[in-house]
Amino acid sequence: MYKRVLLKLSGEALSRCGDGRSITPAALTFISEEIRKALRPEVQLAIVIGGGNIWRGAKDGGGIIDRVVSDSMGMLATVINAMSLQSALEHNGVETRVQTAMEISSLAEPFIRRRAVRHLEKGRVVIFAGGTGNPYFTTDSAAALRAAEIGADVIFKATQVDGVYTGDPKTDKKARKVSRISYMEAIRKGLRFMDTSALTICMENHIPILVFSLHQAGNIRKAVAGETVGTIIR
Repeated sequence: MYKRVLLKLSGEALSRCGDGRSITPAALTFISEEIRKALRPEVQLAIVIGGGNIWRGAKDGGGIIDRVVSDSMGMLATVINAMSLQSALEHNGVETRVQTAMEISSLAEPFIRRRAVRHLEKGRVVIFAGGTGNPYFTTDSAAALRAAEIGADVIFKATQVDGVYTGDPKTDKKARKVSRISYMEAIRKGLRFMDTSALTICMENHIPILVFSLHQAGNIRKAVAGETVGTIIR
C-alpha cells in the first residue's frame, strides 16, 4: 500500500458526460466519490489537474495568440478545474486545499512545499493548480515535479484507457496493452501516455507511475490499496 500518492487527472475528465459543458456536475460527482472511497487514514493524497476541457494552450491559440499567453490561459483553466473539484470533494466531506503555481491569493494558496506537506500530514487532500507556473510545460510535467517535491511514493495517472498500449487502441487494431514497462523503454518507443520531460523527472527521482482507467469505478481505491490495475512504469 502506498502512503503518499499524487493523482493526475485530465481536465477532460470533468466533462466526460459530453453535454457540451466544460465542467459537468455528473463528472464531478463521480470523481469526488471515487476519491472519497479511496481515502484511508494512512494514505495522503495530492492531485494535479489539467485544463484541456477549457483551454488547450497552444493548440487552441491557433497561432493567433502568443504561445506564452496561450499557455498562461491554460494554466488559469486548471485553477478553475481545481476550484470545482475542491467544492465537489468538500461537498462529500473531504477536507481539501488548492495551491497554485501562480499567485491568486483571493482564490487559493500559493504553492509552498512545506505547507503542502503539512496539509497532507493533517489528512487534507491538496490540489496543485496552475501547472508548473511556466509556459511550454504540460500538467504531466507539473505532476512529476510536484510528486518529486512532496516525496510522493507513486503517481497515479487516471486516463481514458485502462493502461499503456503499444499503439493507439482506438485506431490501431494490433495495439496491445502492456502490464509493466520501464521509463527508458517508454521513452524509446515514443509511447504517448505522458510526455518525455515528465518521464525523465520520474525516472531520475525513482517515482513509479501507474496508468489506469478513471472511468472504471473502484480503480482509484484498488490502486491505493496496492491491487493490480492498469500499467506500471518503473
